[in-house]
Amino acid sequence: QVELVGSGGGLVQAGGSLKLSCAASGSIFSINVIGWYRQAPGEQRQLVATIGNGGSLNYADSVKGRFTISRDNAENTVYLQMNSLKPEDTAVYYCYLEDIDSTTKYIYWGQGTQVTVSS
Repeated sequence: QVELVGSGGGLVQAGGSLKLSCAASGSIFSINVIGWYRQAPGEQRQLVATIGNGGSLNYADSVKGRFTISRDNAENTVYLQMNSLKPEDTAVYYCYLEDIDSTTKYIYWGQGTQVTVSS
């Protein structure tokens, strides 16, 4: 079993910054993708940013140029630096991990951390 523990959310004014972190622990085979999704009230969960096994980066168009995802491989930790925050960034942010062994893909989610951006 894999556990994802996220932290760093909170309340910030528009234009401000926050940094989220998520540490993965447990029986990890091989991390294929790790990153962040978010879900605003009444909306579906959406990709924010991910890092692939080879280091490939994937960002939602709405956060490109403002958010930066990074990863500490030694600590199995992923970070999301969020700058120039907007009220529409308000959501619960979920850490996401895709773990693979030779035949199976496993998906894990963190508990979610609230980010609120006031106008």
